[in-house]
Order: sequence, then structure tokens, then C-alpha cells
Amino acid sequence: MDDTLLGHLSALRRALLRAAAGVALLLVPGFFAAPPAIRLLSRWAVPAELGTLHYFAPLEAFRAQLHVGFVLALAAAWPWIAAQAWWFLRPGLREDEARALRTWIPLSTLLFLGGALFACAAVMPLVMAFAASFAEPGLAPVIGLGAFLHLSGCLALGFGLMAQTPLALALAARLGLATAAGLRRARPWAVVAILTLSALLTPPDVASQVLLAVPTLLLYELGVLLAARAARRITPRP
Repeated sequence: MDDTLLGHLSALRRALLRAAAGVALLLVPGFFAAPPAIRLLSRWAVPAELGTLHYFAPLEAFRAQLHVGFVLALAAAWPWIAAQAWWFLRPGLREDEARALRTWIPLSTLLFLGGALFACAAVMPLVMAFAASFAEPGLAPVIGLGAFLHLSGCLALGFGLMAQTPLALALAARLGLATAAGLRRARPWAVVAILTLSALLTPPDVASQVLLAVPTLLLYELGVLLAARAARRITPRP
């Protein structure tokens, strides 16, 4: 095997080990921070008519605390993980590529966290209120802790990924796969697609659909601006 390839694999191994060590060091604090985080989310998102959350297996609450603790540890360790990725990739990057990566890594992180927090703070209460609307005298809701956290995680992940739209469009422009002019021409189709997805991915009420559609449309417009800027900075590799 080529010595250069062995060197890259060794550097990758060291970066992964350092990243894993950073997460491992924060697992215990994350585990103990999980219960307050769960209580805060449930008090914020669960309406009074749904009552309290329940668990249906002896270790379900413990597993939920472990899962949330791991997510908190991963979030807290993310700057360290991103630094390991930077140190591994930097030697193979040109100066303009390094500058772009220095901007895109923190921007991607902020966009993801913003989307995830938006989902938990604004969308989850609407979803839970919609669930509560089905309650009636002969039909009482019993919401499980695991199901509640799973839904919260899926929404946070979905909105966090949705928030990457501007960077995805900018990257497509930088790679020559799209242009700002083409994205502007495609705007009517993008609006239709975003409105359709908002109707499919949210409860059938106008408020939650608007909460998903409007930020996504704004992110698309931001992506068009970033695509125009990225296209001007393209420097072909020799």
C-alpha cells in the first residue's frame, strides 16, 4: 500500500479517535443534563390537555436519558469534532478552499442548530396541540416518553437538514452544477415544491405549514445569493 495513503489513513484514525474521546468525556455531564432538558421540552411542548408523559417499559426512561445525554454530549463536543475535521482536511486544501471551509463549517453548524431549535421551540408545540385536538370523552391520550422524544428528534433533524439549503445551493454553484440565474428561473417551481412539502410534513393546520414554508423560502433566497457569490470565487484546479 502507498505510504501516502497509509499516512492519510493514520491521520484519519487519529482525528476520529480524538473526536470520539471528546464526545466520551462529555457523556457523563450530558447524562445528568438530560432530565432537565427533557422536562424543559415537555413543559414547553406538551399542552395541559395531554397530561404528563408516561413510560411503558421498566428501562424506557433510563434509555431515553441515555439517548438525550448522548445527543447533548455530541452537540457540546461539536466544535472539537469540527476542529478535528479541519485539521485532517487542511493539508490537502488550496488556500481558497481552506477559506471556504473555514466559513462553511461554522455556518453549517449554526444553521443546523437554528433549524433544530426552531423545530423544538415552534413546531413541536403545534404538533402536540394538533395531537391533543383528537382527545374526546371516549378517547383519552396517553403519550409515551419514547414516542415524544423520537418525534422531537425527527423534527429537529429534519429542520436542521432543511436549514442547510443555502449551503447546498452554494456548493452546487461552486461545483458548476447550478447557477444563480438558473435558481432564480426555478423559483416558481421551488415555491410549489416547498409549499407541497410543508403541507405533507406538518399537521393539517395553516400555522405549522407557514412555520415550515416561510423559513424554507427565505433559506432558498439566501441560497441563491450564496450561489452567485460562490460562482464568482471558483478557481479551477490545475
